[in-house]
Amino acid sequence: MKPHTDLKLYGIPNCATVKKARAWLAGHALDAVFHDFKKQGIDPAWLRRVAAQTGWQALLNTRGTTWRRLGDAEKAAVVDEASAIALMQAQSSVIKRPVLERDGRYHIGFAEAQYQALFGE
Repeated sequence: MKPHTDLKLYGIPNCATVKKARAWLAGHALDAVFHDFKKQGIDPAWLRRVAAQTGWQALLNTRGTTWRRLGDAEKAAVVDEASAIALMQAQSSVIKRPVLERDGRYHIGFAEAQYQALFGE
């Protein structure tokens, strides 16, 4: 499989949902370039681009363990895009994942039906 230059998957490799997305893509001969938040970091400009397209609320994972472990003051401090991006930069595990970039558009999370629709299957 040759990586598609227009496909990039962002996430954390040991995340179960990221693993499912990677397996689905591989099973459909779609090899996305993978960006590991933990090893490669997160560009605040990238976070702003994704948030501008999807809304920062969609990008912030408030259901995950990382969010639940935050103190009440830390959670309460997230009131707008700037504060959400600051938290996501400081703690990449609070970003909802995976984020699939295809042709300049961002798609958050993974569901088989979502990917089937996205790739016309």
